[in-house]
Amino acid sequence: MKTMLAAVLAAASCASIAQAQQGQSPQATTPAETPTAAQPLPGFSLDQAVSAAGGSAPSGAAATASIEAAQAARAVAGLRPNPVFQGQVENVVGSGPYRGVRSAETTLGVAIPIELGGKRRARVGVADAQLSRAQLQSAIVAADIRVQVTQLYVDAVAAERRLVTARDQARIAAEVLRGASVRVQAGRASPLEQQRADVARINADANVERLTRLAEAARTNLARRLGRPIDGTLDAGLLDRLPPATFGPAAPAQTAGTLALAAADADLAIADAGIRLARANRVPDINIGPALRRLEATNDTAAVFAISIPIPIFNNGRAAIAQATAERTRAEAVRRVTALDVEQAITDAQAEAANAATSARAAVGPALAAAAEAARIARIGYREGKFGQLDLLDAERTLAETRVAAIDALANYQNSRARLERLTAPAPTTITGGTDR
Repeated sequence: MKTMLAAVLAAASCASIAQAQQGQSPQATTPAETPTAAQPLPGFSLDQAVSAAGGSAPSGAAATASIEAAQAARAVAGLRPNPVFQGQVENVVGSGPYRGVRSAETTLGVAIPIELGGKRRARVGVADAQLSRAQLQSAIVAADIRVQVTQLYVDAVAAERRLVTARDQARIAAEVLRGASVRVQAGRASPLEQQRADVARINADANVERLTRLAEAARTNLARRLGRPIDGTLDAGLLDRLPPATFGPAAPAQTAGTLALAAADADLAIADAGIRLARANRVPDINIGPALRRLEATNDTAAVFAISIPIPIFNNGRAAIAQATAERTRAEAVRRVTALDVEQAITDAQAEAANAATSARAAVGPALAAAAEAARIARIGYREGKFGQLDLLDAERTLAETRVAAIDALANYQNSRARLERLTAPAPTTITGGTDR
């Protein structure tokens, strides 16, 4: 039995080393002993999770409502001012011939405001810019939802894989305890070895219990974010998707077309439209009031035509233009700062993702293969009496730590990649304003 077990372990180790030497992908370089979980067909993929979260996220509903509000504001901006009905009675309740209503003059008419200076067009321009900004904000919210769901999904997959690793270590600890018990009963080892093995088994079982709670919590958090239960298994292979190794400096960060810079450009466009509106508002409007007048004394009627133009003495619009210009200066400065910040953030994220990929490739490749081989040799040597129990426990502990470090490195890369994709997400090209009515 021991010979057969040793042969199986040796064959598994040889296969792992051969795969590592051939430079295969991280999925293929995983040692046969590594509990990287089975690779079933994903029952609930990351894209499905993102789609489910987008439909239930409060931030998504808020962004949709903002677009609807901007569309309504655009419709309001395109409307012309309403005419005003006017009624007037003169020469009544006086003295002499004007006593009572005998000499009354009744005037009925309308006042029609006429906007000058392109005010309506300027209002529509502001509303169009605000509508484009609302549509862009919806794209930003969708990108934020994707990165949030991705991180929760990766955390859930990593937690489940850590649990698989812990269960495997608990199984190994139980086997070591059984082997120590046999050695003690045969008089080949002291009872201290059995006690050490029992402590290791107890700690391994406690770790399984702890990681079970963490895996359940991670899955619950993901389900809560999606607003629905998670049907099926998660895509366990998501963690293993690493890019090919690259050498040399990364490409310079490109901020043009990113969501953050597009948002700053949209704010600048709103400020420009505000200046045009402030300038248009400086031009006084005209109120034209055609009316019909009836003279009570003679029972005659006459037409009345009135025109009124405000005199811009106290408010000539210069203060509004100065305010709009200052807002435009602020928006332009914010846009320059945003461009610098986004470029720096993308550069840092590129370095972080590249370093995370390098660490992940090393963790799931040579490091993990070496730790698995050391543990295999320690198990065989312990059974044959060539190594002590402390050597075996140390090798198993190293293997467990290396497995967890590999999982952490893979999860760190996936999260880093998600953050980089969020920073470099392109702005949608279908954002358009309304049409004049």
